[in-house]
Amino acid sequence: MSYGSDSPFGGPPRPREPQRPSSPSGKKVSPLTLTIFAVVILVAVFVFLSNFYADILWFNQLGFSQVYWTERVAKLIIFVIALVLMAVPMWFSMRSAYKHRPVYAPNANQPDSMSRYQSQLEPIRRFLMVGIPLVVGIFAAVAVAGQWQTVLLFFNQTPFGSNDPQFNMDLSFFIFSLPFIALIIGFLVSVVLLSGVAGLLTHYLYGGIRVEERGGITVGKAARVHTAIVVAVFLVLQGVNFWIGQYETLTDQSGRVAGALYKDVHAVIPAQMILAIIAILIAITFAIAAFTGRWRIPLIGTAMLVVTMIVVSGVYPFLVQQYQVVPSQRELERDYIDRNIEMTRLAYGLDDIEVTDYDAKISTEKNALAEETATTANIRLLDPNLVSTAFAQLQQFRGYYTFPKNLNVDRYKIDGKVEDTVIAAREVNVDPTDTWVNQHINYTHGYGLVAAYGNRVAAGGRPDFMLGGIPTSGDLITDKDYEPRIYFGENSPEYSVVGGPDEGWTDQELDRPGTGGENQDTRYTFTGDGGPNVGNMFNRLVYALKFASTDLLLSQQVNSESQILYDRDPRDRVSKVAPYLTLDSSAYPAIVDGRVQWIVDGYTTSNDFPYSQQEQLDSAVTDSLTNAQDLSMTGRVNYLRNSVKATVDAYDGSVKLYAWDTEDPILKSWQKVFPSSYKPLKDMSADLIEHVRYPEDLFKVQREVLTTYHVENPDAFYESNDAWAVPDDPTSSTAGVKQPPYFMSLKMPTQDEASFSLTSTFIPAAASNGQQRNVLFGFLSASADAGSQAGVKSEDYGKLRLLELPRDTAVPGPGQAQQNFDTNTRVTQELNLLRQGASEVKNGNLLSLPVGGGILYVQPVYVQSSGQTSYPTLRKVLVSFGDQVGFADTLAEALDEVFGGNSGAVTGETEGVSPGDTPEGEKTPTQSDEQKLSTALSDANAAIKKGQEALAKNDFAAYGEAQKQLQNALDRAMEADAAINGTEVDGEVKLDENGATATPQPSAPAEGTEG
Repeated sequence: MSYGSDSPFGGPPRPREPQRPSSPSGKKVSPLTLTIFAVVILVAVFVFLSNFYADILWFNQLGFSQVYWTERVAKLIIFVIALVLMAVPMWFSMRSAYKHRPVYAPNANQPDSMSRYQSQLEPIRRFLMVGIPLVVGIFAAVAVAGQWQTVLLFFNQTPFGSNDPQFNMDLSFFIFSLPFIALIIGFLVSVVLLSGVAGLLTHYLYGGIRVEERGGITVGKAARVHTAIVVAVFLVLQGVNFWIGQYETLTDQSGRVAGALYKDVHAVIPAQMILAIIAILIAITFAIAAFTGRWRIPLIGTAMLVVTMIVVSGVYPFLVQQYQVVPSQRELERDYIDRNIEMTRLAYGLDDIEVTDYDAKISTEKNALAEETATTANIRLLDPNLVSTAFAQLQQFRGYYTFPKNLNVDRYKIDGKVEDTVIAAREVNVDPTDTWVNQHINYTHGYGLVAAYGNRVAAGGRPDFMLGGIPTSGDLITDKDYEPRIYFGENSPEYSVVGGPDEGWTDQELDRPGTGGENQDTRYTFTGDGGPNVGNMFNRLVYALKFASTDLLLSQQVNSESQILYDRDPRDRVSKVAPYLTLDSSAYPAIVDGRVQWIVDGYTTSNDFPYSQQEQLDSAVTDSLTNAQDLSMTGRVNYLRNSVKATVDAYDGSVKLYAWDTEDPILKSWQKVFPSSYKPLKDMSADLIEHVRYPEDLFKVQREVLTTYHVENPDAFYESNDAWAVPDDPTSSTAGVKQPPYFMSLKMPTQDEASFSLTSTFIPAAASNGQQRNVLFGFLSASADAGSQAGVKSEDYGKLRLLELPRDTAVPGPGQAQQNFDTNTRVTQELNLLRQGASEVKNGNLLSLPVGGGILYVQPVYVQSSGQTSYPTLRKVLVSFGDQVGFADTLAEALDEVFGGNSGAVTGETEGVSPGDTPEGEKTPTQSDEQKLSTALSDANAAIKKGQEALAKNDFAAYGEAQKQLQNALDRAMEADAAINGTEVDGEVKLDENGATATPQPSAPAEGTEG
């Protein structure tokens, strides 16, 4: 027998490897080729590094460089450790297999196939033995580095201070430790398996494992020892996996409810413990066999482990479930369902909800709302999701401004009274096909907020603005240094280049329309610190590469003081400085301390809370006003806290993170990781506290959980006979979409005074046959008012109040209330009349209010003509209580119709002013054709109502006068419609014997003209 050179007994020298030519042709590579190759490599490296440099500049400018470096350093350390843990064992396994290969005397006459493979691999063997572990290690390390949040939370965890109901361990073990342990064990199992496979392949290639011609397999001693060690380590890790598997049953979602149920506690958990012990014992036998060569016991043990796994983790739990649990499931699962209810409500912040039985009535009586002034005076008639075009037509002023499709609802104190407000930012609107200079130099910012009263409208049904105009003026401006410019918003350009020297610089940025005698739009130069400097050529080159723009590099309008503003969406900015937070889908603007600030809600989440039911976030928060593709709330969680309130300054983009939930252990852990990122609650100004709202997405998730978990009795929960559902939006044209929650100021029956709240309703869940009763079972309200004292959160903020209605009283739900509106004969007739002249009737949001001992529904009705410059105007108000329907020009009148002629309610509308009136002392504005049409239709409605009242009193003289007024109104409506559509009216409008209109036809076009 001969020995290789690695043997201590020596052996024949190995043949020298032939020297390779420098190129396939044997010629040297030319210097020009090397130079080009080097330049390409340098450019690629520069482009790659320029992104890192740009990020460093961005984070430094915002003051969050700690976040950038902590994340990158953590990823780098994890990457290096994972790379070493993967690559070194794999290299050692391959090296050991090669080192202990059997060496045979070569047979030149009959070389086998493996010898040929070995001779082909030998020239690149060393490269492969290093390269393969390195490549595999890099891929594995990249995957593990992506789990940096799990690693950092483990090393900075904060105790919850409460224990799980099964193992009596602090909840932090399940939130922080268990995910980390699972990550480490899973990675190490991969290391062992890949290293073992790599070693076995090496043994096979170099003869340690041979396949004989007769079909047998011969395994050398070195290969057997190698395999035994790999199996032993694998079994140890598998034993740990079995052991932690018992804890993972507490977050299992496959049972009737989440968590460890009777089967898990009495069968699965003991089985996992048994399997863990057996796996460790068998691992020991393999380790012994590696040195003694006695393989019988390890092999028998392995077979026993497989059988035990099948029996104790499969068959036995199945038998327990089928023959012990199923026949007595309610009794045996009662305690575990109770655990699930308690822990789920705790995980979603529902443990302190106030539940009240509300014996809602459906009959009406006079003065029923006399004691409900706190609510009725704040009923919101302005629908923030319909009036965007009204804001645009009345407050946009220039084509380079725009408003969002859905506006926001907030509250402001005016003359000592808190008013619900519909508010929006007037943002810049840049044409993406415009020139580079216009897109990035001229049109850089929006201008000011626009706000209107929520509980009333101005003459003509248009919004009654409390803040607007350019320059901005109104009741909300209390600071003479108010800064209206909006450089950072939801519609801002991708990037803008702003700023200039204090002297000798001509303003470039379009600022606002001229006022008074000014015909030209004014210009402005940004003076804040909003972005990295691009005054030097290096930074310009970096950002020219980042945005793929040669104009940015060559433009003469970029100066030494220029800054580049980018990542300008408020949620994007918060997401970059706090990548571990889940953000609410809505950011809203507010005037805070003389500045426009965007307020963003941040959540800490987990999917590892024991016994808590998971929720699919994107499904829970999607409703008729949201689009699942645009949501930032995605994935599955079973723990959710609104831990952070973030602000983004609309002028300079500065971001502030405030620790809102000071008791949340997850946030406390992140504060340990990023101690300089958060400001304490005491640093929040009174102005900011006043505009903090209860977050919509959190509320949507909570109401989704409550559809099932409003039931606290485990027996009733098991029977599932009282499941609820969030009603579909009856005003949406898309079927099957949920009704959104609504902000409004109201006083719940258990409250002493009104508060700004977020509300929603519940109806019974659909039956097994798909049928659903649209009657009201629940009304949920969250106190959204955080108070008005600097650094102090109101004790009532976030308080959830649930009214449970009796199941034997058919209180109409939102869908049934909408149907009552749509099928009411008088409502239908008047709405059809409003639709005359190509006008469109739009139903506003359907508000539900617990007043008068029952549930009151209020819906504003808007009319919009067909002209391009038209906008919806409030013309009517629909009201229902029980089955009674009111329909009038004003809310007060509609309430009186429902409640016996006198509701006793005080509303927020200006007394004596209807949408079609002009307030006394105010000059009647010049009306457009669309406005003339709307006014005429409103007058026609009033004439119809007078005629009906006259007929009821048999007053035919008054009826005849009403018909004349109706005829006049219809004539004016047809004239306005003809003017809008460019036609002529041939004759007057005729009424039939029932007082209905016979629509006149436009006259034929003159001969020789186009029809």
